[in-house]
Amino acid sequence: MAEAAAPNFALRAYLALSRLLGWLAPRYLRRRLAKGREDPRRWREKLGEAGVPRPGGRLVWLNGVGVGEVMALRGLIEAMARAEPSSHFLVTSSARSSAEVFGGNLPARCIHQYLPIDAPKLVARFLDHWRPDLAIWTEQEVWPGAVYTADQRGIPLVLLNARITARSLEKRRFVKVLYSDVLKRFRLILAQDKASAQNLKALGAADPQLMRSLKSAAPSLVADAAELARMQAMFAGRRVWVAASTHPEDEAVALATQAQLHAQDPSWLLVLVPRDPKRMFSLGMAHATRSKGQVLAGEPLYLADSFGELGLWYRLAQAALVGGSFGPVEGHNPWEPAALGCAVLHGPRVGNFTADYGALQAAGAARKVDDVAGLIAALNAPDLGQQGERGQALVQKSAPLDDMAARLLGMMRDG
Repeated sequence: MAEAAAPNFALRAYLALSRLLGWLAPRYLRRRLAKGREDPRRWREKLGEAGVPRPGGRLVWLNGVGVGEVMALRGLIEAMARAEPSSHFLVTSSARSSAEVFGGNLPARCIHQYLPIDAPKLVARFLDHWRPDLAIWTEQEVWPGAVYTADQRGIPLVLLNARITARSLEKRRFVKVLYSDVLKRFRLILAQDKASAQNLKALGAADPQLMRSLKSAAPSLVADAAELARMQAMFAGRRVWVAASTHPEDEAVALATQAQLHAQDPSWLLVLVPRDPKRMFSLGMAHATRSKGQVLAGEPLYLADSFGELGLWYRLAQAALVGGSFGPVEGHNPWEPAALGCAVLHGPRVGNFTADYGALQAAGAARKVDDVAGLIAALNAPDLGQQGERGQALVQKSAPLDDMAARLLGMMRDG
């Protein structure tokens, strides 16, 4: 095994400064805990303190920042588990919501932990306990200290489904020397589109290759059968559509649309699923609220202010307006509703999922809407049901990730 390269001056400076994080991290996390931003049962995982024992045998560590990233990993984990039944999988993320949602959709032989803050002693504590045989980072967030330490320990590193937009590239130009060192420590970099591959090259990646989307091959979101039956009874006789993973810009369009739909036909029901259910809302119409256990009594709106239940709402709705597409977020994952036969509707801003929406649109399974009038027309389209069926068929045609799984497992270190 080749010896890991020494850090360049930028990475040395980063590592020196990050030592301060080890001292400041407990106080910082306690402040977040007091504000309800950290899990009171598990916050010490971010200090590198493991919450559970390490399983025996070989261990693959996969990291994604938030909900979308970790949920997209499920198909790959299942493919690797099929290929090597003795292996176990550790998935890390940073956001509390990602732990809650992923915990309800956990693949077999898989553990979730929070990623430790990127300070040398915290990362060392984490790696001392877990001793992974392969480290897979996804999308665009890579932590220089964690990558460097894993490389020094001989842990093979992969950057998967990498995405760097032009905007992200511009933000990183002033630390290009740091990223150049970090990216060269990955033995394999797989980008999700040509633009990302070019931008990674501009940051110093040697040979980024292209890969297919992980999200189209992810298993369908789960739903509790008893709760599904209960909600089906509650929604009986209603024309249900869902606005999913919404932000304020999406909600303005969805609520204005629902006001007009309900005025024309009181059977219309909007299930609003905000990306951040703890955010304050001004809905402007009568509604029942999930967190309060309220039962619908003819209201036009149901506020689904809970984590990890999109699998339930997609099964109950004929169409989904996927959020993040009317504002600067630039879209959320369209494959989750498509996998459950829910017609996909979206606003004009989907830069994070350009290829994904393009594939669905080419199959007649997704439709772009620019405003309230366009959304009303899309929801009343006579082929809305067929649109959902086409999306589900496209997902079912997605080849499993077995070839990629075999390639990655072949990179695991021995012993």
